[in-house]
Amino acid sequence: MAKDFLSCVRAVLISTGVDPHNLELELTETVLMQDAESAVDKLHALKAIGVQLAMDDFGIGYSSFSYLRRFPLDALMVDRTFIKSLSADAGAATIVTAMINIGKSLHHRVIAEGVETREQVDFLQKQGWGEGQGYFFCHPVIAEKFAQFLEFGLRESVVH
Repeated sequence: MAKDFLSCVRAVLISTGVDPHNLELELTETVLMQDAESAVDKLHALKAIGVQLAMDDFGIGYSSFSYLRRFPLDALMVDRTFIKSLSADAGAATIVTAMINIGKSLHHRVIAEGVETREQVDFLQKQGWGEGQGYFFCHPVIAEKFAQFLEFGLRESVVH
């Protein structure tokens, strides 16, 4: 994480007028663990101004449980490789269940990345999972189309 990262975030918030509580930064395990001690301080400073924090690609990096506890995170984003393997690999299902339980125990939101099938959604719902991203919900759209979604609401034909 760059030394001036915090000041850059503050400057963007000021110049855009965005309420910090409406900003969630997704930071990968790799970035956080490059200089974990410094990252802890920067994350606490971001939390102090109200920014939401999520650990992206959770499970594929090399974070330790002690840092997972020390990072002031709001969400863990379970990497898509685990979600993709749910139906074919019992081990992946066990790991995803454990990740959901870890996130819930730490009072974090748990976000499944790469959700593409009803079977994946059903499995995740049985585990008490809360949020997801992926083609099952909606394919990527250009900014103008997203603005239309916000203005007119999402149609059932686009989002399951």
